[in-house]
Amino acid sequence: MQAISRRSLLGGLALLSVSPSLAAETLSVDAAEGPVKLNRFASGRTGKRPAVLVLHGSRGFDLRPQAYERYANALTADGIDACFVRYYTPADEQAFETLHTRERREAYETGRFDAWAARVSSVLSAVLAGADSSGRIGLLGFSLGGYVAAAAAARDARVSALAVLYGGMPDKIAPQVKHLPPLIELHGEADRNVPLASGEELVRLGKSVGAVAEIVRYPGKAHGFDFADNDPMTNDAVSRVTGFFQARLNAA
Repeated sequence: MQAISRRSLLGGLALLSVSPSLAAETLSVDAAEGPVKLNRFASGRTGKRPAVLVLHGSRGFDLRPQAYERYANALTADGIDACFVRYYTPADEQAFETLHTRERREAYETGRFDAWAARVSSVLSAVLAGADSSGRIGLLGFSLGGYVAAAAAARDARVSALAVLYGGMPDKIAPQVKHLPPLIELHGEADRNVPLASGEELVRLGKSVGAVAEIVRYPGKAHGFDFADNDPMTNDAVSRVTGFFQARLNAA
């Protein structure tokens, strides 16, 4: 069982103010290559609850925190805890500071998917071991985090549901996949960072191993379309993702 601890620079419980309706508990989970830091947003529902682990894109949660917070607000309003998982190690963060071309970054990422997926599984173990866990947990990944989420879900049968936004399955892992949970992929048709074909391939892969899988295409939308504050499709994406987890994680 993985150890989970609550840490603060002041010692004791750390609360991070996010919005008037939401606060996050800062946690640390023991894992290979060092602790994984996460922020846990607990829903107001009492008793045992499902949870969703949220995996950031290549530039982390700090790029557009309010965009990720929209999902946390919607999930917790539906009685689902949300955990922002900072799966990078300090070495990863240092490496990304020096990798200035897309080719070098992609090569580095290819060599890290196994390790990142294992770190996510360590967090999953810790969350499932919590006294308030219902035993059902989902993964929500954005861009690079979508690839990490897909890889982790393929290798960890404890994942009950998978939602990927403009991501896919890592090429080197795809041939090994024997299992995936129910999944939904949301993808802009005008995405130039991660082609729509990558999302379509993930859904085909899911169906090929017996998973219920669907893709929602957004005509004319680019990579990260749901990060826009005033686009109606942002609310559509949040609603679809939240509804998907509500149905899958609260199933009997």
